[in-house]
Amino acid sequence: MGKAFDPILIIEFLPTLVSYLGVTLQILAASILLGLILGVAAAIPRLFKIPILNQLVLLYVSFIRGTPILIQLFLVFYGLPAVLMIFNIDISKLEAIYFVIVTYAISNGASFSEIFRGAIRAVDKGQTEAAYSVGMTSTQNFFRIVLPQAYRIAFPNVANSVIGSLKDTSLAFTIGVMNMVGRGDTLISATAHALEVYISLSIIYYVVVLLFEKIFSKLEKYFNRYQKSDLSVAA
Repeated sequence: MGKAFDPILIIEFLPTLVSYLGVTLQILAASILLGLILGVAAAIPRLFKIPILNQLVLLYVSFIRGTPILIQLFLVFYGLPAVLMIFNIDISKLEAIYFVIVTYAISNGASFSEIFRGAIRAVDKGQTEAAYSVGMTSTQNFFRIVLPQAYRIAFPNVANSVIGSLKDTSLAFTIGVMNMVGRGDTLISATAHALEVYISLSIIYYVVVLLFEKIFSKLEKYFNRYQKSDLSVAA
């Protein structure tokens, strides 16, 4: 059993835990960036029905959707070194944070691939026809016309995925990464005040999520700044 509840400790724990927020944000930023790249790459075979690659992407997305992120984390942490060791590549001494970033990048990539696939399909096909009429190639049309608009359409769902991934990073401590939750675990061991630690962690995560929501809301308005004017002109 823990010690008697002491609300003063919540205030005392906050600075200690916040000092590890940088680790959480580092994991989030790296995994989101890699996940965006992977997501776009994975969406392309689905959109163009590329043989074999299309089936592989389907399997990849299905597997990520059907397994808990914690299991994926352990699979990467223990499995990736074992697989690479077959090719005489030893990564067993790498810091655990790199395995966490790879895991969340793979997980985010699966989500982003479906988000981008839907967003790309939502772009008006008439714009593609217009691009071809002025001499653009398929590649130019995709990267200069379709993809920029798809990012705008996909942004709200991407923002939700980022916030979800932020909360999922709390599991990184399970393989030894000293993030906020990991530091909280050591505080619990040292003080036996588990409730106060978890309340402090919940406050930090809640404030960060609110901040992210504010930023994403402003970015979404910025990305859609021409939409109302376009509608008024069309009217």
